[in-house]
Amino acid sequence: MPAASLDIVNLSAGYGPTRVLEEISFSAPAGSRLAVLGRNGMGKSTLLATLAGQTRRYGGEIRLGGEPVETIDSSSRALKGLGYVPQSRDVFPTLTVEENLFVGLKARPKAAIEEAYEMFPRLKERRRNLGSQLSGGEQQMLTTARTILGQPSVLLLDEPLEGLAPVICEELMAAFGKLAASGEMTILLVEQRIQSALDFAEQVIILERGRIAWKGAPEALSADPDTVETLLGVGGLH
Repeated sequence: MPAASLDIVNLSAGYGPTRVLEEISFSAPAGSRLAVLGRNGMGKSTLLATLAGQTRRYGGEIRLGGEPVETIDSSSRALKGLGYVPQSRDVFPTLTVEENLFVGLKARPKAAIEEAYEMFPRLKERRRNLGSQLSGGEQQMLTTARTILGQPSVLLLDEPLEGLAPVICEELMAAFGKLAASGEMTILLVEQRIQSALDFAEQVIILERGRIAWKGAPEALSADPDTVETLLGVGGLH
């Protein structure tokens, strides 16, 4: 399916009685790239989990391609084109790489699995390895590829570079760049590697205590060291 817009209006959410997000509003046009930044504990992962239908929503709207999806469950959102790659790298440890990828194909022909191997050649080399035998970086590639094989119209990436070696980070960001360039997916990226996120994104939002404290172009943020230090706790960008 083609890329879809994502519009969030006055979204409040959390876990049980604990409210984490308060009155969040932003829009990501179809085919765009949005980075979600903020210090630890400010609600970034909760935002993506909420969009995917995995938290308690207290109010607000989530529109995918103009269609409200906030009242449907996570599986139904996935069927409508919302792809979610969580921070936890949820591979099936007792399945091979290839079997993990088959899960992501849904109704697509098995030959489509070659798309994953073209994106991440390492996975083809390890296609007969179990998920439990992969490194952290390879598990991240597998989780990402499995989600992408479902051809989501909006892709949510939650800290995909966390704890990975620089060479793996480069491979992943190159793959995300190709996806973005294709115009076939709208991509929301939560990432602690600020410069990588700014190099990737067209627009940026910064969360502070569950609210949007700043939004704008990555160039504007790079040129504003006071905001970078105040909201991200970083002395400067390189």
